[in-house]
Amino acid sequence: MVEAGDFRSTHEALVEAVEAEGLIVGAVIPFGRMLDRTAGALEAEMNPLVEAEIVQFCSAGLAWQMVVEDPGQIAFCPLSVAIYVTAAEPGRVTMVYRSTGGATPARIKAEALLFRLVERAAELARLRW
Repeated sequence: MVEAGDFRSTHEALVEAVEAEGLIVGAVIPFGRMLDRTAGALEAEMNPLVEAEIVQFCSAGLAWQMVVEDPGQIAFCPLSVAIYVTAAEPGRVTMVYRSTGGATPARIKAEALLFRLVERAAELARLRW
């Protein structure tokens, strides 16, 4: 978990960090809006997230290394980082990612990449804020 500046600056900083690694953002999933849309059907009182999205990206080289090591590691692709703000702490932007567990050389590389991206994005977001 990494805290950063405001939500939009954090999003832009994460995209910049991904692109600086030579990667392309494949999708941005508006997770918070999905929760808003489905709240009534699930009889949810309130979305605990004020803003939330999941940024997905992939490294072809890393993807190849992972599936050569173990085809089941396809489940780690694409890599993603979630950015969110909670209703309980509206002034705090958080970035999180799913750990790859580091059980193989490619998973160690993926974990290092995710850590590096989030740290760099947090630094850039703080500079912009």
